[in-house]
Amino acid sequence: MDKKVLKKILLVLSILFTILTFVGAGYVLLNKGQVSAGYSAIPMLWAVLFITAYNKVKKDLESEQ
Repeated sequence: MDKKVLKKILLVLSILFTILTFVGAGYVLLNKGQVSAGYSAIPMLWAVLFITAYNKVKKDLESEQ
């Protein structure tokens, strides 16, 4: 897969999971903590994973030029 396409995909996924993290946190807060914190923690883990991968691909692209 082309690294430029991969970079865009990772950026979109990181933004999506960051938004899901805040939605999950809002859901937990609206329910006064009676629901699982996993609603925000799991998307946060995926967001960190995709952001890290995005930064690595971005750095690799910059070093190639």
